Amino acid sequence: MEYLQPPAGTLTTSMAALSADVEPATIRDWVRRGILTRCGGTPKRPVYRIDDVKAARTAAKPNRPGQRSVKAA
Repeated sequence: MEYLQPPAGTLTTSMAALSADVEPATIRDWVRRGILTRCGGTPKRPVYRIDDVKAARTAAKPNRPGQRSVKAA
């Protein structure tokens, strides 16, 4: 069951994705890559601190071997 209201100062995965203007899969990828850390919730319904989501959005993302680079236009 999704939170009706997550704990104060935190965001669910869906809310974090909306806040960072990315897909929920990107939030999960940031966690897997160590860019963002869960601060509570359950294994299936994690929550993240608002400040951590903001920091992850602007953090330098490490490249993976074989990853395509995105070039600015």
